[in-house]
Amino acid sequence: MSFNNSQSFDQNFSAPTDLFAAAAATDERAGFIIKTYLYLSGAIAALIAIETFFFTVLGMENMLKVTATMLGGQFSWLIVFGAFMLVSWVAHSWAQSAVSSAVQHAGLALYVVAMSVIMIPLLCLAQLKTGDARLIVSAGTATAGLFAMLTLAVFITRKDFSFLRSFLMFGGLAAMGLIATALIFQFSLGPIFMYAMIAFFCAYILYDTSNVLHHYRIGQHVAAALALFASVVMLFWYILQLFLSRE
Repeated sequence: MSFNNSQSFDQNFSAPTDLFAAAAATDERAGFIIKTYLYLSGAIAALIAIETFFFTVLGMENMLKVTATMLGGQFSWLIVFGAFMLVSWVAHSWAQSAVSSAVQHAGLALYVVAMSVIMIPLLCLAQLKTGDARLIVSAGTATAGLFAMLTLAVFITRKDFSFLRSFLMFGGLAAMGLIATALIFQFSLGPIFMYAMIAFFCAYILYDTSNVLHHYRIGQHVAAALALFASVVMLFWYILQLFLSRE
């Protein structure tokens, strides 16, 4: 997932191997898929490790100070949101780089670190609401369940969801506009928006997963993993927000 759609498969991308994974030999295709999901698992594990370090080693008090800085002024979160989008664009560009494997890995690492920082205020709020990580664990479990079902649906049906590309691109732009407007004029988007965004990122997971099967090239496993990681974490983001709104 990327609101600027930078993770989308590019017909002109020069990967280490020009062969599309869908047209590759069975063992090469299987290797590409396994690498993609191993990198995805590694990125999720790294995100959990970083957040654990933030909240246990650095401590809740310091995380609250970070949250206060990020949310302190009327336009503070808008600036943070804009900076995150810029970093996201850079990370996706690096992950798709044909220059070197090191640049691709740096893009994935950059995005994981950026996501871990922007999630601090939401995780702080979730812990303050209940006094523990119950809501975070529940949201993570719900996210994992949805992701597993959507992934199985694509792998079993082998349907190509690339037709969702235009919808996701324009839907992402509309969502960004709504979020920016809410930040500027200080109003809540409400649970209906959260449900809509959960459905939106479920659609993105279908799209990203079908791209893994049909449209990425052998050697683009880092870019594929980053696209999936972005969609999964944003799905978790809105599920956690929904759970918080019901507390």
